[in-house]
Amino acid sequence: MNPARRAFPVATCTPPVFKRRLFANATFSGTAKRADCGSAVGAAKIIRMTVITEALVEDSRFGALTVRLDTERGEVVVEGAAVPRTVLSRSAGTEAEEHIPVGTRAGDRLTLTVDGAEADVRPAKGRLTRRSYAVDVRHAGHVWRLLPDSVPDSRLLRDGRRLGDFTSRGDGEVSAEWRANAAPKAVDASVGYALAAGFGTGAQPMWMLVVDAIGDLIP
Repeated sequence: MNPARRAFPVATCTPPVFKRRLFANATFSGTAKRADCGSAVGAAKIIRMTVITEALVEDSRFGALTVRLDTERGEVVVEGAAVPRTVLSRSAGTEAEEHIPVGTRAGDRLTLTVDGAEADVRPAKGRLTRRSYAVDVRHAGHVWRLLPDSVPDSRLLRDGRRLGDFTSRGDGEVSAEWRANAAPKAVDASVGYALAAGFGTGAQPMWMLVVDAIGDLIP
């Protein structure tokens, strides 16, 4: 598929600097007043800002899609003319974990809806193995799984069959490569983009994580 394109182009931002869109309203609607790289300024006072990334994707099978990630609210919205609207959201008032785009891997703090119907989302805890970073969704008699299979990528399966590979660094931008012999449906794309944006993709192999852990113990 074609690479994701930013709806509001800005310079490349290096952590702890982030890409942000600033709105002049509380509903985050309309045209952003500014889109740039931002960081917390001032040691004595930190002003909380809503950070929203909206990426336009030209999917090779389903055309133009919008992937919207709101890290402050803990919400991912995927929509497009050819796919059902899918929303992944963190419960209001719950504390966010900074390294997870949607803010949590606790299933009881997450809600997923596909075309308005609630689906069951079950992220694994995220430990040493790549399988521990899997995310499962049960909806309409099917089971989807997003599972890391390399450092940058995760594969999407429906009912055990591999449909394609997704890549997202956790910044709201997602790309997908559908397998040639797969026949993905619109709901597959919508769920896949939502999970990739909400949890990021890829994971280090277990041996590398073990080496890093041992290294941390050596003075």
